This record gives sequence, C-alpha cells and structure tokens, in this order.
Amino acid sequence: MKLRIGILGTRGIPNNYGGFEQISAYLAQGLVQRGHEVTVYNGHKHPYQLTTWRGINIVHCHNPEHWMGMSGQFVYDLNCILDARKRSFDAILIMGYTSSSVWGKLYPRDSVIISNMDGLEWMRTKYSKPVQRFLQFAEKLAVKFSDNYIADSLAIQKYLRDKYDISPAYIPYAAEIMPFTDDRICNEFRLIKHNYMLLIARMEPENNIDTILSGFTKSSTSQHMVVVGDTANKHGRHLVNIFRNDKRILFAGPVFDTQKLHSLRSFSSLYFHGHSVGGTNPSLLEAMASKVYVVAHDNAFNRQILEKDASYFNTALDIKKIIEEDIPAVKKETAIEDNFNKIIHRYNWDRIVAKYEQFILSCCNSATVEEHIYHPGYIGK
Repeated sequence: MKLRIGILGTRGIPNNYGGFEQISAYLAQGLVQRGHEVTVYNGHKHPYQLTTWRGINIVHCHNPEHWMGMSGQFVYDLNCILDARKRSFDAILIMGYTSSSVWGKLYPRDSVIISNMDGLEWMRTKYSKPVQRFLQFAEKLAVKFSDNYIADSLAIQKYLRDKYDISPAYIPYAAEIMPFTDDRICNEFRLIKHNYMLLIARMEPENNIDTILSGFTKSSTSQHMVVVGDTANKHGRHLVNIFRNDKRILFAGPVFDTQKLHSLRSFSSLYFHGHSVGGTNPSLLEAMASKVYVVAHDNAFNRQILEKDASYFNTALDIKKIIEEDIPAVKKETAIEDNFNKIIHRYNWDRIVAKYEQFILSCCNSATVEEHIYHPGYIGK
C-alpha cells in the first residue's frame, strides 16, 4: 500500500539544526525507499533550496523566525499546515507540538494526523512559568487534535497513558553506524587522540552543561574538554563567559558534519551527556554508535537507554570524581560493547523506519475501516 505522507514540525532537511530534523531526514529516506511518496516541509531560508532531496519532495514555507524570534515558529507552522490542506496526504506526521497544536482545528481532516509527542517540553527550565503553562496547554491540544501518537521513550509513553488515557506507540530514535573515522579532525582542533573529553549539546540549562563544566574545572585532569554546540544564544554566551579562564575548555561551536562528529566522539576518552528532559536523545545514541564511554545525567530517560553501561552524575562533585576516577579498562570496554550492540539490535534506522512504516500503515488502515463502518451504505459482516 503506497501512501502519501507529509512531515511537518521541523525546520527542514538535510539536518542543520537538531533531533527532529535528523530523524525526519532518515525517516523520509527510508519511507521513500519502501515505495511511499514523502513530503518534508522546510523553512524558506533553509540552506537547501531545491524542491527534491534523495527522492523526497521538499516544500519551502515562509518562516519569519529570523526576525520575529521564537514566535515566528507559530507563523511557520501555520503556513505549513495551510499548504498541507491542499495536498491530500494520506497521513501527516507532526514532529512535536510546541508551535503547531494551537492550529489543531486547521489540521487537514481528510488526513490521518500522527503526532510525535516529543519530550516533556513544559519541564524545560529555559522557559518561564507562563511559557511552561502554555506548553502544558499545547500538549493537551496535541492530544485533542491528533488521531494517533508516538512516544520516543517508555517514560513518556507511560506519562501520556496515565495523564490522557491514550495509547501512544513507543518508537525511539536510532543512530547510524559510521564505517570509518578520520583522525584529521584531531589536527583540525589540535587534539590528541583519546586524550580529550567531549560534550555535544544545545546550550540550554536542562542539558546541565554548567554542571559538567563546573565539575571539569574542579578536576585535576590535564585533558581538554571540547564543547560542541552553538554558543550564540543567551545561555551559550553565559557559559563561555564563566568558563573563559579555564584554558582546557574549548568551545568548538556547532558541527553538523556527521563524519566529523563521529570521529570527534570516537577519539574522545569520555563523552558527557547532560540531557535531563526529553525522551530518546539522538546525540546519546550517536555516542553509543561511536564506541565511546558515556557519562550521563542520572534520570529515567538516560537510564532506560544506557542501563548499567555508563557512569551517572547529578552534581559537579560527581563529575569531578568520575573524571579523576581510574575507571577499570574492562568496565569501560564492556559498557562500550554493550551500548554498541544496543544500536545494532534496538536502535538502528532500518528497524526504526520499519516501525514507523508499520504504525503509519496501521493508522491509515484503521481510519479506512472506521470510514467504511460509519458510511451509510456500508453493510458490515
């Protein structure tokens, strides 16, 4: 059964921003390879300006975020929804709800609406109390106006079941296993292989970058700490300012080249993952696929993925102790291999794309059955 599928809610593909863009790129390619017609919506200023990419249709919609700020996302999502109303998609996959669910009454009703419910956005500390209350409201609207739901972690699936009495499908993210590493990346950043630590994240409070770097500065290590992420926002500038005197810390800026990122991870001695809100985080899976030992913030989301195969922290003192601890080589090697096997068997793109396809097909088939059941001329068995 060939479907016409629209993917909304991202800034666009190829990925130049983050997690939803990443999964949308892989998912759209996989669905096209399985014979479906897929359209992804891009902002009009996205670096990629062609109308197709690897067999995927690209629709550019006006996104005024560059001059309106974050509120421009609401206008962009509205523009995407209005365009989608004209295209007769069988299914529309909406990645997140932050700025789209307020337009729920405008969702195309001749399409099956499937919402990926993202993390618990209203828990993010970067948002003020009024914004957090709005995000809780937006979450309710997403539940109200969607036909089906996807949760990318078991913890979020349980939360949605308990709060809204709905049955989301659990489909996590995945990571690509890269075939080789390129040690030229170490020369580019003047690093010594396996003699530096790495942190890759958006500069946001809930990613605990300040806790990680505070613990690092208190430690006696001679290794460098490489921080990959755009520091141009308020929190990023704050971090650069307060840690500017520790010459061991290198703020490398954003890196989107997947091969460079893989090589940076592979050659690091420790990988720090401070994300505390959200579900299955793509950057964590990518670290696991790059065979690096992970030090993660202690929360249900990270423990679900890593299980026993990591060191966990809550405080800067925990970070200092982990850095100065002589972690046995056998422990590190076992954890690295266990996590790599999880990528192979649980979090690989073929498996995740297949789960998405199966779920989207089942949603469309269910909608067709219900349509026949309630059609006046339908005679049931």
